[in-house]
Amino acid sequence: MKQGSNRRLSNYKTKAETGFDFVVGKLEISTPLGHTVQKESKAFYPGDEDELEHELNKVEEMKTLVETEEKTVDRIREILHCLKDITGSIERSGKDTLSIIEIYEIKSLLLYIEDLRKVLDGKAVPEDLVPRDVTDILDILDPKKDRINTFYIYDEYSKKLATYRSRKKDLDVELRKIQKVERDRIKSEYDILLTPKFDIVIPKSSDKLDVAKGLKELDQIAEDYSSVTFALAMVPETEKIFQERDELNIKIEDEEAVVRGTLSKEIGNRKELLLDNCHRLGRLDYVLAKAMYASKNNCVRPVILKEHRILIEEGRQLQVEEILKSKGHSYMPITMELATGVTCITGANMGGKTISLKLAGLVPMMAQYGFFVPCTRAEIGLSNYMQILIGDSQSVERGLSSFGSEMEELKEILDRAQDRSLILIDEIASGTNPMEGLALTKSIVDYLLKKPYITLITTHYETVTEEESVKNMQVKGLGDVDFRKLNSELSRANRKERINIIGKYMDYRLVPVEAGEEVPKDALNIAHMLGIPAEIIDKATEFILKN
Repeated sequence: MKQGSNRRLSNYKTKAETGFDFVVGKLEISTPLGHTVQKESKAFYPGDEDELEHELNKVEEMKTLVETEEKTVDRIREILHCLKDITGSIERSGKDTLSIIEIYEIKSLLLYIEDLRKVLDGKAVPEDLVPRDVTDILDILDPKKDRINTFYIYDEYSKKLATYRSRKKDLDVELRKIQKVERDRIKSEYDILLTPKFDIVIPKSSDKLDVAKGLKELDQIAEDYSSVTFALAMVPETEKIFQERDELNIKIEDEEAVVRGTLSKEIGNRKELLLDNCHRLGRLDYVLAKAMYASKNNCVRPVILKEHRILIEEGRQLQVEEILKSKGHSYMPITMELATGVTCITGANMGGKTISLKLAGLVPMMAQYGFFVPCTRAEIGLSNYMQILIGDSQSVERGLSSFGSEMEELKEILDRAQDRSLILIDEIASGTNPMEGLALTKSIVDYLLKKPYITLITTHYETVTEEESVKNMQVKGLGDVDFRKLNSELSRANRKERINIIGKYMDYRLVPVEAGEEVPKDALNIAHMLGIPAEIIDKATEFILKN
C-alpha cells in the first residue's frame, strides 16, 4: 500500500484527543506550499515500512542540519518566508497569456530558487528536497542577467518593441524642448512661471489671474474656491507629437501583449519543472519544520517494525507536558509495551490513566506520519486503523447521554476495525450503573481478545483483569510515598492547594500487575487525605475485603 492512498488511519477526534493535531499546529511551516504538503500528507501503513524509513531519513538529515548549521537553516527559512503559492499561474501558463504581475511573481520565485540552491549546495540535504536548476527559464525572464527582483518587458524581447520605444523617447525629448521654449517665453513676456510639468496654480486674489486667462498659450484645466489651475496649451506642433505618441503607446501595448504571450508559452513549456520545484519547496519546508520540532522537543527516530507491537520508553504526551511546564511543573515520562491482545490500565482517578492512553495513540500516530517521537526509544509496528474512545461532548450536545454517545462511537470503531488495528478505550461504561458497567466492560474485553488488534483500555473495574490473557498495568500512584511528609504538607495547605500537592507526589509511571497480586487502593488514600470522614473510608475498606 503506497502512502497517498485514500485510506484513513483515524478520524479527526482521534487526532485531536491523542494530541497529534496539537503537534501539527506547533510546526513552524514558513510557506503556503508547505501548508499544502502538510494538509495533503497521508499516513504510512503496513507494507509502507520502506517508504516510511525514507521519510524518516529525510527528517534525520534535516534535524542534523538544524542542530549543526544554525546560520544555514536561518537563511533557508528567510528565503522560504518570501515564497508565495503561484502554482495557479504556472498551471495557466500553457494556455493563457499571463499578466505582468504573474510573470514577475514567477521570476521572483526563480530568483529565490536560485538563491536557495546556492545555500543548499554542498549541504547534507535530501536530494529530492533541493529545487532543480532553473537557469534556463530564469535567463529568459531576465535577459540582462541582472538577477534583480523586478520585472520589465525588456527591449531585448522584440526589435519592433525596441523601435517603438526608441521613437517614443525621441518624441518625448522633442516635445519637452518645445514646451521648455514656450515656458521660457511666457516667463519672459508675462512673468508667469510654469512648473516643470508645464502648469501653474494661480490664487484668485493674484493680479496675474486675469493675465493668465487672457493668454491663448494657457488652458484653464481646474478651479476651486481659492485658485485656478492652468496648463500649457497645445499648438499644432505639439499636437502632432502627442498624436504620434498615442499611436505608439497602442503599438507598444500590443507588442508587449505579444511578448507576454511568448513568455507565457516559455513558462508553460517548463510547467513540469516549475510545479515539481514548488512541490520540492513545500516538502523542504514541511520536513524542515518536522526536524525543527523534533530537535526542540527532544524527539527521537522511531524504530519501525514489521510485526504489530508498540514499545514506548520514557514517552511524553507533548500537549500535557507543555501545560505542566507553563505552570512550573515537570512531566513524568511513561514506559509501556503493547502487543496484539488487550492491556488494561487500572488505578484511581488523578492517576494519569487517560494521559497514558493518549500517549499510546500519539506516539504511533506521529511515527506513521513520518515524525520523530517524544520518547527515549520507540519501536512501532504500523497499524491499519487507529481510534480512541473518550468522552464525546458532541454526541451529548445532540441529545444523547454520555453512555449513549459511548455506545454509538464504540459501534463505529468495532465496525471499522480491521487486522492490525490500535484501539484505545477510556473508562468504557462509566456512565451507567456499576453492575452493568462491569459486565459490559468484561464482555468488550472478551470480544477484543479474539481480534487481531492491539487494545488498550483504562478502567476502574479491576476484576476485568482477572482473565489470564489480559495484561494489566497499574499506575504506580502513591505506593512509595512518605505519607507523613505528604500529610504534613496537606495539613498546612488550603483546599485548592491540596489537589496540586497530591499530584506532585503521585507517581504516574505504569507498572505491570501479575495475576493475583493485590492492587494498591489509591482512591481510598486520596479520599482520606482530602478529608473524607474515617468512618466512610473504613467502611469502604471493609467492602473491598469482603469482595
